[in-house]
Amino acid sequence: MSKRIKVADLPEFDAAHYLDSETSIAAYLTDILEANDAALLASALGDIARARGMTEIAKSAGLAREALYKALRPDSSPRFDTVSRVCAALGVRLVAQTIHSAPDAAGAETGWTRTARQGGPGR
Repeated sequence: MSKRIKVADLPEFDAAHYLDSETSIAAYLTDILEANDAALLASALGDIARARGMTEIAKSAGLAREALYKALRPDSSPRFDTVSRVCAALGVRLVAQTIHSAPDAAGAETGWTRTARQGGPGR
């Protein structure tokens, strides 16, 4: 007969332990951004900062370590400036992607798609 394990006895999950490469960090942030939740993004940036070393990231971002912990806790709502500085310190950037597969929601050709269709700028 197997012994039952209580959920309360399990260790708390910490994503920082698995964020050991640029690829895993990029995949993690991409998934978090798809959730469209600012508090979750702050928490995820905190996970990555802890994986990289909170003191070093705070120094690179120009923030006090305590202020960084406060800004990146799970229930926080950091300013965009803070998120941007932390991303720069982590060596990552947030990238915009279209939601729809068409060039734009109305289907009209934009300057970017026209340039791409014509083979690049200046044609």
